[in-house]
Amino acid sequence: MDLVKRISSNMYVELAKRNLKRHAFRTILAAIGIIIGVIAISSMGILGNSLKLSVSGSLGDVGNEIVLYPAYGETVITEKQVDDLSKVGDIEYIIPLLSSAARAEYKDEETFTNVYGIERDDLYPLVELEDGHFLRSGSKDCVVGASLADDLDLELGSRLTVQDSQLRVVGILKESGFGFAIDPDRATFITPEAYEKLFDDEEDGYNTVIVKVKDLDDVETVAESIEERLNKKEETVTVLVTGTILESIDEIFNSISLFLMGIGSISLLVAGVSILNVMLMSTMERTKEIGIMKAVGASRNEILKMFMLEALFLGIAASLIGGVLSFGGGFLVNILILDDASYLFAPSSILYIVAGVMFGIITSLAGGMYPAWKASNMRPLDALRYE
Repeated sequence: MDLVKRISSNMYVELAKRNLKRHAFRTILAAIGIIIGVIAISSMGILGNSLKLSVSGSLGDVGNEIVLYPAYGETVITEKQVDDLSKVGDIEYIIPLLSSAARAEYKDEETFTNVYGIERDDLYPLVELEDGHFLRSGSKDCVVGASLADDLDLELGSRLTVQDSQLRVVGILKESGFGFAIDPDRATFITPEAYEKLFDDEEDGYNTVIVKVKDLDDVETVAESIEERLNKKEETVTVLVTGTILESIDEIFNSISLFLMGIGSISLLVAGVSILNVMLMSTMERTKEIGIMKAVGASRNEILKMFMLEALFLGIAASLIGGVLSFGGGFLVNILILDDASYLFAPSSILYIVAGVMFGIITSLAGGMYPAWKASNMRPLDALRYE
């Protein structure tokens, strides 16, 4: 009995293959629609995921940081408040910053820069050097960001003019991307003493304080402790938990990925209609054949299986081809938009290709369902009389 079922099953598989080959050109056109749809869905998903990975990569190192700013109505964070922070547990380091925007000039070029007054030891955890060395205590030197150095063609030893004072460039930083607390790529870092001379009219205190928590799981607890200690009577500081912002960014980019995939799925919808048309035409052309098969004992389920196998084979073959070509589509969109193809091989990007392939197969089966049902419900006598 099992042998009979196996032979019968193989027969319908062979019939499904034969019917697809019989109208090869029509089959190829239907397959092209599926291939384009899979490439569109996968490539759009990869693009959205790559954008998310790019932003998360730039900001991922600050997930356990808390940034403090003066609250509305306040101008600075005081030295006493910074001292109170040191009494909060589970903190790895506290970095108070003086900051102000200023015009920077070198030779005939000028631009704007964020000037940060910071102690030498506090600079180590925030940035990485590309060339030169960090600030020496009490010096009038500066360390500049990569973008600022590129814009003004700064080199080690260059004399950068800020607020009508000349600062010698002793260090150039590696490019690091956007940050929540500081913008290091366009920054000029100087000692607090040099800062106070440049901006001597500013009130005593700090514009920003960066708090790094020892354990990522304790960030919310530490933030609550800071709120209780510094904002007990009234709100004097704004407490920003960077991890919460990262979660919001992830949610936004997940929505963008789904939206882009939705646009790509329109191609698959068109491909599904194409398969429906192909299978309906095939059903009409083979009406008499279906009648003969039913007359010699083929059941409704067997006819249904044969037509569904055709749609399945078409969907699998076209979707797999589309999945392979999606690597090329993903590579292209990453290079054109992000100028970086490394995100293409991230596991989350591969999942979008798998999702595109599965959508292609499901669309093929959905397109073949009605023609298969129609063929399986034909009456043998009517089918044999059909011309």
